[in-house]
Amino acid sequence: MNLKEIIKANKENVRNIIKLISGEQNEDLEQEVYLKVWKNADKYEERGSIKSWISTITKNVTKDYLKSSVVKHEKLINEDDNTFDVIKDKKQTPELRLVTNDRQKRITQAINNLKPKFKEVVLYCEVYGHTYEECAQKYKCPVGTIKSRLFNAKKQLAQELEDLI
Repeated sequence: MNLKEIIKANKENVRNIIKLISGEQNEDLEQEVYLKVWKNADKYEERGSIKSWISTITKNVTKDYLKSSVVKHEKLINEDDNTFDVIKDKKQTPELRLVTNDRQKRITQAINNLKPKFKEVVLYCEVYGHTYEECAQKYKCPVGTIKSRLFNAKKQLAQELEDLI
């Protein structure tokens, strides 16, 4: 299979992974992925599918991009002190902004109050959007344990934030 065919066969998958991890479409990252595929084609060993190999490269390139100083600098400029972004609305009154900020602070505080194992699962699965399987792999435990921790964490959050729900 030549590079043009590889790109055509994997284009949607690469775009979807980049969008999932970074939250945006990024053609520069796509190009970087294909450049790495081309440069490292001789290192590919047919132990798994080429699609999974390209997916791994895409994940790594995207994560490296997010860790880069450029992204961190942009986030520092654009980020509020809150963990969650405030959606700007021209109709939003100062009172509504205050309520929204307070609500976000309470949610963030409630997550921070969770047991460490619950907190890491909530952040990894719910905030960062990883699958149960990816979470289980990261924390080296069964998927059922992840589901249980997530259930218990959500139950605790619901109790603590009952008046917000």
